[in-house]
Amino acid sequence: MAAAERVVLEEEFKWLLQEEVHAVLKQLQDILKEASQRFALPVGGSEGAAKQESFVLSAAGMDQVKGVLTLQGDALCQADLNLKMPRSNQIMHFAFREDKQWKLQQIQDARNHVNKAIYLLMNRDVNYRFKTGSEVLKLMDAVMLQLSRARNRLTTPATLSLPEIASSGLTKMFSPVLPPDILVNFYINLNKLCLTVYQLHVLQPSTTKNFKPAGGSILHNPGAMFEFSNQRYEVSHVHKMECVVPWLNDALVFFTVSLQLCQQLKDKVMALEKGTYDILKI
Repeated sequence: MAAAERVVLEEEFKWLLQEEVHAVLKQLQDILKEASQRFALPVGGSEGAAKQESFVLSAAGMDQVKGVLTLQGDALCQADLNLKMPRSNQIMHFAFREDKQWKLQQIQDARNHVNKAIYLLMNRDVNYRFKTGSEVLKLMDAVMLQLSRARNRLTTPATLSLPEIASSGLTKMFSPVLPPDILVNFYINLNKLCLTVYQLHVLQPSTTKNFKPAGGSILHNPGAMFEFSNQRYEVSHVHKMECVVPWLNDALVFFTVSLQLCQQLKDKVMALEKGTYDILKI
């Protein structure tokens, strides 16, 4: 009985390595090429070009900050912001200079990880046949690592200190120049493009407040302090605005489906290997 079961399992395992693995790899390639195309946003036949999409920033019950962001692939090519200044209630308009674009490193990195995963899936001869289960497991682990990194780049924004935000190139992007008591930061969080505006007040040398500089964070709260250009500041107001980017949501769905496919293939390989091993022990 054990011998017959072993033959059946060995045949099933052979079919898995020679047929099913390749079918799953082809399915993964197709899904990830779709994901990669979402990031590239090609226009017609112009290879490498990306269409511009405009998004209105919103936040419930907030009128201190309003704006429209224009996204082109992995770059913010325009940002039009209206800020209501807290002391004067005056509305000031700021926009990106025409010669400036702001690269969103998270999108760029996520796309690069997707393309690495595609390369891993395609990096073999069309007639190649897998010989062992461990070979398949090693490939799936490598692909899943790239997919997890791609997903994490979109789901986990970078932590930045306030001096890092103040010294970033964003401060030089706007016309007119942002006043020294305003900081802005753009980042991706899941399927959303987010803008945070920090309004600051200067801490005078005579202040009795205990100065404790804030560390790195995705979002700093009012009361956070920092020093920049020999001047100490405290965050007085924080305004977070966001807009949903539909194709980022598509990409996250593709990552989830692909990771599930990889895990299902791994589970099947390991189950068949274990079954064969268990029968051999009988």
